[in-house]
Amino acid sequence: MTVESGTSRRVGERTLWLWQGQAAYLGKSFQLDTHSTPVQCFVLGVDAAVTVRTPDGGRWQRRSVLIPARTTHKLESSGRVLFYYLDPRSVAAAHLRAAMSEPATPVAAKHRDEQTLIAHLNQSGLPDPRELRRIIVGDEARAAIDERIRAVLNTIVDQPAGRLAAADLAADLGISTSRFLHLFSANTGTSFRRYRLWARLLSVAGAVADGVDLTRAAVDAGFASASHFSDTFRTLFGLTATEVLANGTDIVIVPAQT
Repeated sequence: MTVESGTSRRVGERTLWLWQGQAAYLGKSFQLDTHSTPVQCFVLGVDAAVTVRTPDGGRWQRRSVLIPARTTHKLESSGRVLFYYLDPRSVAAAHLRAAMSEPATPVAAKHRDEQTLIAHLNQSGLPDPRELRRIIVGDEARAAIDERIRAVLNTIVDQPAGRLAAADLAADLGISTSRFLHLFSANTGTSFRRYRLWARLLSVAGAVADGVDLTRAAVDAGFASASHFSDTFRTLFGLTATEVLANGTDIVIVPAQT
């Protein structure tokens, strides 16, 4: 694994970009187990269509799909794939869903700029993550999120290892725990617990990019142990973090101004 901050390298390898609250992966496909992600995930088959299967028998075979948070699915792909994980604090998830030409329940398909995105990814050199973001989500308008929930999201990202209990956060806002959890889910599209896991996972990735040992990074981010982190990662993404890093994935920290 190497860590970079620029964009000049050859296409065809594995790259993981990290923004504040966002992540994207481009590279050769992995064989993924059935899983569900804590936030909304856009997937594009760069070289061929991807297939998404859900436990109820649903099947989508398209070049691009949008999988909502907490949707259990199995993804089959070949060649290169792009995964883009969306944090509702920074990206209007509803705007992206509207960009899918084939809305469905639960999986939407065929991004309206699918061909533009594929062409961009087939240019020489490593794609510009800023341009990827622009094509996928459009203008960076802030999502219409309750400001109380936005403040909680910021706290979770800033303090991934913090012992943040829903009951305590609800009390700080002057509302009941059940009301808080409902507002959180309605505003973010995922659960309080899943979003907290997402923040911890991004914290681990950022620490590893800075050269911290994976085990230490996991514990520092709030996981009980390295095995707890590994089990969580497999459940959420369908493979282990060790498998990702062992395949030569480069972690690129995208500067805040992008």
